[in-house]
Amino acid sequence: MAQNTKATFTLNTGAKIPAVGLGTWQSQPNEVREAVKAALQKGYRHIDTALAYGNEHEVGQGIKDSGVPREEIWITTKLDNPWHKRVGEGIESSLKSLGVDYVDLYLMHWPSSTDPTDLSKHLPDWDFLKTWAEMQKLPASGRVKNIGVSNFGIRNLEKLFNDPAFKITPAVNQIELHPNCPSSKLLQYCKDKGIHCTAYSCLGSTDSPLYKDATLLKLAESKGKTPQQVLLMWGLQRGTSVIPKSVTASRIEKNFELDGWELTDDEMKQLSSLKDRFKVCGDAWLPIKVFFGDDE
Repeated sequence: MAQNTKATFTLNTGAKIPAVGLGTWQSQPNEVREAVKAALQKGYRHIDTALAYGNEHEVGQGIKDSGVPREEIWITTKLDNPWHKRVGEGIESSLKSLGVDYVDLYLMHWPSSTDPTDLSKHLPDWDFLKTWAEMQKLPASGRVKNIGVSNFGIRNLEKLFNDPAFKITPAVNQIELHPNCPSSKLLQYCKDKGIHCTAYSCLGSTDSPLYKDATLLKLAESKGKTPQQVLLMWGLQRGTSVIPKSVTASRIEKNFELDGWELTDDEMKQLSSLKDRFKVCGDAWLPIKVFFGDDE
């Protein structure tokens, strides 16, 4: 039986990303520091944050509090939309807040170059292709070990691959993935291109409709597992890394109890066949559309 808590996925750069990490989106101030410390002391080795979350400083403090050496921890952070024209400044800001010399993975958070003076507008003279051209320079600086994207669908990935300035294939695409947002076509596309996918909102987020789903609840009960554990295992067995978010020490521990058991092919199929669809993170708040409904 797999030791999922020690498992890694090998990226197209040769780097190994831990299969299970801690997500920190929507975590309240002062909770994040404790959550990161608790996760690392439990054995987590991947911490995911972003400039947009406003909690990088606390994440950095939690890492220090944990006593786990920096080189044993995989840190992912992200370039915020209004910083697309300032990639160098964006990574510097994140490194300073985190209190580290480098991050293991730096992602373009969204394929949207938002005007920093008016968040309802897109920059007229800049798009994510130019942003990626700048991000491609980062690995040589030593401040970033791997670069990738987030919230990129097939249409925008195709645009990226066809850009004359394109040189480096993203190591990772971090996307929303759960049984009510399986994005199977996108997952297969990324696999074919050698891009690893990390699943965010892998538990369907807070107050998720998933927790009322009879199939999931019945399956979890029959396995003697929590619905959250079953959802994480579904993600891992699809070949994606998972970054469940929690600030409760007991849940952080429970979410990490993924060794010595697995879902059968039939159980995987049951979860993959759920009919309901919802997205935790849409694009209505962005100045441009980034999801086109063609990744299913």
